[in-house]
Amino acid sequence: MCFAEETIIDSSMSFSEAIEGTNALTEIIDTLSMIDVCYYSFDGRKHQGQIIVNCELEDDVYELFNLIEKIFFPVEKVVPIVVYQWNDHSSMADNNTSSFNFRVIEGTTKLSMHSLGKAVDINPVQNPVIYPNGVIVPEGAKYLPEERGTFTADHAVVQEFLRRGWHWGGNFDQPKDYHHFEKP
Repeated sequence: MCFAEETIIDSSMSFSEAIEGTNALTEIIDTLSMIDVCYYSFDGRKHQGQIIVNCELEDDVYELFNLIEKIFFPVEKVVPIVVYQWNDHSSMADNNTSSFNFRVIEGTTKLSMHSLGKAVDINPVQNPVIYPNGVIVPEGAKYLPEERGTFTADHAVVQEFLRRGWHWGGNFDQPKDYHHFEKP
C-alpha cells in the first residue's frame, strides 16, 4: 500500500467487486489475486490502484510497479476492468492499465493471456497497438517514443519485464502491441 499523505485512490474494490460479472470459470478465478499498486500519474501526484493478476505473477507485478513508482514513470490509472463492463476497447480508450480480463484475442477464438491474468497492459494511449495495415488502437492514439509514459525497447521498465522472462508486445512481428506484456 502507498503511505504518502497525498495519495489519490483510483481504485479500492474488494476482490468480489473486481470480478463481478466475469465469464471466467471458477478454476481460473481461483488462480487470481488482486494487488494494490502505487504509481505517479500524469498529474505528477502519487496514486494507488488495483490490478488482478495470476497468483504466480503477483510478486513480479508488485516489484515492477515498485520500479515504475521509483523512477516516476507516469501511469494514467490502474483500475480493474470490471469498471468498463469487461470491454477492453473502453478500458484502452480511457488509458487504463489492467491485467485480468476473460476474453479472446482480437479477431480470433483463442483465449488471451489476459484471461488467465498473465498479461499486463500499461498506458494504451501512449503505447497503442499498431496493425500492419496502419490501424491504431485505441482510436486517436499515437506512438511517440519520446513522450512521457511511452515504452521503447531500451526503457528500464521494458528491460525489467524481459529480465523476469516476460514478453513485450513491442517485440512482436505484428501487430506491434506496445502496451502489452505477457508471461507464458
